[in-house]
Amino acid sequence: MKRLPVNEIFYSLQGEGGQSGMAMCFVRLSHCNLSCPYCDTEFAAFQELSEETILQALRAYPTHNLLWTGGEPTLSIDEEVIDFFRRHGYRQSIETNGTRPVPPGLDWVTVSPKPEAFPLLKTNFPSGVNEWRFPFGAGAPLPPSISALPPAQCYCLSPIIEADEVINSTHQTLQACMDYIMQHPEWRLSIQLHKLLGFR
Repeated sequence: MKRLPVNEIFYSLQGEGGQSGMAMCFVRLSHCNLSCPYCDTEFAAFQELSEETILQALRAYPTHNLLWTGGEPTLSIDEEVIDFFRRHGYRQSIETNGTRPVPPGLDWVTVSPKPEAFPLLKTNFPSGVNEWRFPFGAGAPLPPSISALPPAQCYCLSPIIEADEVINSTHQTLQACMDYIMQHPEWRLSIQLHKLLGFR
């Protein structure tokens, strides 16, 4: 049975993007193929856990919404893993940096592309994704035009805000992101509600 490098498993609400507000079981996997200066995720430590051990941990929670996040989860999960949790009734989402294709069988694909992924997006996601969620600010490049991206249901911009910063209407990055969306209304604002409201 496949073992996965699990950093943590926890239950909370999705704090951003097109599934914001949904109750989710988060499985954070270790390892990443990028090193983004604005990354706010501690994912280096991990335990090698079997699919069955992860399943038992998930069964402690009342939802069947499962979100694979990281790190970069496509380094660890594959079609076999997706199929295992699907057979146990889980609706599966993924958050990925876009540098690698995602395994088939996922129910919701969020791609938060970093510059290294920009040339790969049409190749890796020829049929589109559910959600593009581009980081905005702190040296991140502006997103490509929507016409240059594979299709999606949601086109989100997420202002990069440090963990210790106060999020309010005077925040410079937030205001710049709002201004950009006002000029490019095909995008929508995605605030990290877990930072704003203080939940995980």
